[in-house]
Amino acid sequence: MTMEDMDEPLDFEAEDLQLRSLPPVKKRKQLINLDDLLNDHMKEKETLKNKRLKKAKREMKRCTSDDEEEDNRVVLLTECVDRCQKEIGQISGDDEIHKWGLHMFRNQKSPPPTTESYELESCGFFQSFMSNKLNLIVELDITKGDAFFEQLLINGWLIKLVLNYGHVERPIALWTFGKVMYSSDQVLSTSACDFWCEILASGEKVKIDWLPCFSDIKTALEVYGFKLDSQDNTSSEVVTTDEGSYYGQPPQNIRTWIKYVASCFRVRGKYQFFSNSEAEELLVDVGYLFLDRHFMGLSVILSECLLSAVSFFTDGEWNISCEKIAHSLAYSIPKDMNCLKIVEIIPAVNVRSKHLRRTVAFHMLQASFDNKTSNSEGMLRVLGSISMKDENSDLFKVYIRLSLAENWLLCNPLLEMPAMSKLWNIFLRNCSCQITVSDIRPYSSKVRSKASYLLQDYTIK
Repeated sequence: MTMEDMDEPLDFEAEDLQLRSLPPVKKRKQLINLDDLLNDHMKEKETLKNKRLKKAKREMKRCTSDDEEEDNRVVLLTECVDRCQKEIGQISGDDEIHKWGLHMFRNQKSPPPTTESYELESCGFFQSFMSNKLNLIVELDITKGDAFFEQLLINGWLIKLVLNYGHVERPIALWTFGKVMYSSDQVLSTSACDFWCEILASGEKVKIDWLPCFSDIKTALEVYGFKLDSQDNTSSEVVTTDEGSYYGQPPQNIRTWIKYVASCFRVRGKYQFFSNSEAEELLVDVGYLFLDRHFMGLSVILSECLLSAVSFFTDGEWNISCEKIAHSLAYSIPKDMNCLKIVEIIPAVNVRSKHLRRTVAFHMLQASFDNKTSNSEGMLRVLGSISMKDENSDLFKVYIRLSLAENWLLCNPLLEMPAMSKLWNIFLRNCSCQITVSDIRPYSSKVRSKASYLLQDYTIK
């Protein structure tokens, strides 16, 4: 490198000199007035507004689409619910319709007129008491007539005086019986009924001049409006007639009537109120009363009366009378829930009542098949021949027959016979196996469930 070269500027110094030699850049000042700012603001505002409008349109379109989808879902759900309700109605609708209950009473009549005056003051027990020293202290006021004797009856003095005297005279017997059957005063009617129940329970210690007969008891029922008409007995609903009386309403004195009849049944060995045929008819009438829903509150005294009627017959008379009673009930009651109810109300508490229940159930089965068979084996064969798979099979009738057969064979020695046991087993298997779970016919589930339960219980035994 020469000296001249060393005197020349270095590379970075040359670059620095070149930078220094560049002319300076002049800065321009830009002036923005208010109009420009306003225009820019309006443009931004318009742009923002357009964006919002576009967004709102998109949201509206989406909501409209969602609403349409929601409406479609509601329509589909409604159709599904309607379809399910229709199918449920086909399955269980008829189950709710079939109910028991009959009208046992129509319009009530006036009590029969009395054919003789009672003349209670002339009775010996009363004259004996009036001459007693005790009356001088009590000083009874006999000027009130019947009201005076009514007070004696209600307060319990009448029964004490008659028992002490040991004699129920005709006027007292007629007067108190009329109060039992027809008195509109419930307290008086109940007191008269208690009077008779205590008199009859006392046995032969008390002489009774007059006893009511079967016609007197039946006349009272007729006055109450008792009438069995299976064709008109569709429900137990109370309907008001134009005359103001209540169609189907139970009479006021029916409670005392039931208690009085029960007392008459219990004292056959002491007093003869009814013949066998008359007792059979009254027992059937008592059975009918169970079918009126108005008497559900009287089920206890009705059961007591029915058991008293069953005990009325001697051992030699019972078998024949039981068949007659069962036949009468079976062919006068509709073949629906009422025929099953009349069987179930018979309390199976002793040998006779169980026998009556089985016999009534068997006669009901015979009536339901129009007497196609008259013996037990034939009945089970007819039951086993029913095809549950047939769509035309009325499963409601099958349910009634299955329930009747259950009551007929309940604790029945017939099932101890191998042939009878096999036939009963076949019928139960048909009911439980030939009806599928998906079967929507009315009473299909009830028949299947009851048969399965009975089959299991029968297998265990």
